[in-house]
Amino acid sequence: MIHMSEKVMLVDSSKCTACRGCQVACKQWNELPSVATYNAGSYQNPPDLNPHTYTLIRFQEIEDTNGTLKWIFRNDRCFHCTEPVCQRTCPVPGCIFKTPEGAVVIDSNKCIGCKYCVYTCPFEIPRFDEITGKVYKCTLCYERLAEGLTPACAKVCPTGTLTFGNRNEMIAKAYDRAAALGGNANVYGDKFLGSTHVMYVLDELPSLYAKLPQRPTINTSVVFWKDMLKPLSLVSFWGTVAATFLYYLTKGPKVPERKGDDKHE
Repeated sequence: MIHMSEKVMLVDSSKCTACRGCQVACKQWNELPSVATYNAGSYQNPPDLNPHTYTLIRFQEIEDTNGTLKWIFRNDRCFHCTEPVCQRTCPVPGCIFKTPEGAVVIDSNKCIGCKYCVYTCPFEIPRFDEITGKVYKCTLCYERLAEGLTPACAKVCPTGTLTFGNRNEMIAKAYDRAAALGGNANVYGDKFLGSTHVMYVLDELPSLYAKLPQRPTINTSVVFWKDMLKPLSLVSFWGTVAATFLYYLTKGPKVPERKGDDKHE
C-alpha cells in the first residue's frame, strides 16, 4: 500500500555530469569528515562508499552495446527499500526504522555493530566503522523531509539528475523519461523488493553499471532465521519462563535446607 506522504528520489543518470555537488552537500549536511584517499587510476573519489561517505558518484568508461566507448556516471547510495531486509534482520528494536516519507534510517545510538544489515543488504550499502563499532549509511536527509524540505543532494544538483517528489509522480516521470531516451534506457528500482524510494533512469542496461545487481534478492538463510528459527527460540524462552512461574505457583519458593536441621524436632 502506497501512502500519500511517500516520496521518491529519482536519479536520471543520463543527465549526470559527475560534478559531485551531491557528495559535497551530503558531507556538509551530515557533518561528515573527509577521508584520506590516493589516486588509483580513476577519477572516482573516494573509491567506494564508507562510514563517512553516504553518497558517491561512480565513474565508468564502458563500451556500450553499439561498440562505442563512453563515460557513464551513477549516484550510488542507499535505496531505501519499501521492504528493507536490513530492518528485518536487525536484532535491536527501533535501531533501524522507516519514516512516513520512505526513508530507512539507522539509529547509531542503538546500533550494536552486529553487522547483520551489512551482510544482508542486497545492494551492499551499509558500511561498518571499525573505530566506533557502528554501521552508517544514507538517511535520505529524513530530518529535512520531516520539515517538508528536499534532501540536500537533490537541492544542489545543477543538472536535474536528482529530483525528489511524491512517489506516484516520480514513478510516472521515470517511465516517461526512459521512453523519451529510447534505446537501452530503463527504469531501475520499481519492480523488486517491494519497490524502492531511490529509483534510477539508466541510459544503459543495468548489467553495465558497477555495484548494481541486475536482480537484487534477499538471502534465503536470513529469511529462514528471521521467520522460523528466531520465533521458535522466543517460544522456547517464554515457555521456560511460563514453566518456572507455574512451578512457583504450585510448589511455592524453594527454601534451602540448613545443615543440621534434620537433627532437631
